[in-house]
Amino acid sequence: MNLSTFCGRLDDRLRTDAYADLDASANGLQVGPDGSGRADPDIDRAAFAVDAAVETAERAADARADVLCVHHGLFWGGFERATGSTYDRLAPFFANDLALYVSHLPLDGHPEIGNAAGIADALDLQNLEPFGTLGPEHIGLRGHLSDGVAPDDLYDRLTAECDPEHGVRHLDFGSDRIENVAVATGSAADWLDEAVEDGADAFVTGEGKQAVYHEAREAGIHVYLAGHYASETFGVRSLQSLAKEWGIETTFIDCPTGL
Repeated sequence: MNLSTFCGRLDDRLRTDAYADLDASANGLQVGPDGSGRADPDIDRAAFAVDAAVETAERAADARADVLCVHHGLFWGGFERATGSTYDRLAPFFANDLALYVSHLPLDGHPEIGNAAGIADALDLQNLEPFGTLGPEHIGLRGHLSDGVAPDDLYDRLTAECDPEHGVRHLDFGSDRIENVAVATGSAADWLDEAVEDGADAFVTGEGKQAVYHEAREAGIHVYLAGHYASETFGVRSLQSLAKEWGIETTFIDCPTGL
């Protein structure tokens, strides 16, 4: 499979174009020939990671990958100069003929292979619906726990699935039984109000901010902070599984930040 076909399949599956005016990230192919004026390289091996960084690029090159697929890319808005740290991050891609494919918000919100979908599946949430309104699109999911769980039980599930080493932060301000859960991974604390409006007993995201403590306490809702990195490994692992189905050799590069 050539690079343009590989990226095109991912863009179609992730509905990349639908987020073009909503996402600061330059989603899709960020580094590499786009097939319009140069050779279209074959993709035999693909690496997957949460972040595009010098370490993940070098480890992808060591694994002889042709493309690195990530959630957090290198370009967020305007691009003027490839100097300093930007040059350092780009250098491994050019030195190793390594392409870079990025999917940020499209991968957050995808109802089947997205980050929130991965957590929803791990928690066995049922009756899933879109959550985390962003213009006409969504960045998360909400669902129902059929039998309900105690807050500590949900904490244990999230810790086991997301980050057993660093654990999960729990703002314990809700009821004694959790049935309805809203999920928006990464840095999605701004969607707490929507979770409250939707009647969620718990809101799961990656990282919080100071105001979330008081907002959650006043609203009487549980908030679980599963870690920005840890909560966003699910989507890239799903993309890895998809690439395997296409006959591509894959590797996952785990580079946790603890944040």
